[in-house]
Amino acid sequence: MKKILSILIIVIASVVTASAQEWQTDFVKAKAIALKESKPIVLVFQGSDWCAPCIKLDREVWSTDAFKNYAKGHYVMLQADFPRRKNNALSESQVKANAHLAETYNTNGIFPFVVVLDGKGKVLGETSYKKTTPENYIKELNAFTK
Repeated sequence: MKKILSILIIVIASVVTASAQEWQTDFVKAKAIALKESKPIVLVFQGSDWCAPCIKLDREVWSTDAFKNYAKGHYVMLQADFPRRKNNALSESQVKANAHLAETYNTNGIFPFVVVLDGKGKVLGETSYKKTTPENYIKELNAFTK
């Protein structure tokens, strides 16, 4: 019985992990991956627990299978989250790292704000929330890399 339960837990964990969006939170690591794999970085500034358009963008684009499947092979996803609720608080080092990203790439404090970067951190394009399909959002992001 314990063997069956253990196997079931492993299978469920692998399915959940496989379908989860692979978000990076470390800019240095994201740049290294982007350079190694020749992919653009999609840097997303969001307030995951207070910003209604951020939550809509996550639900309507980032969390869809269509976007996740495409992103896996074409983008390095980098998240700079600015939650307000205590139970969602980030580590002090992550708060500082996100603040530094905002000082560099989101000086106007727009949420959500999406910046497409090359592997060296050069801005290729910027966008925000739009009521659109994941496929059209992908087209917009890809237009910045041409």
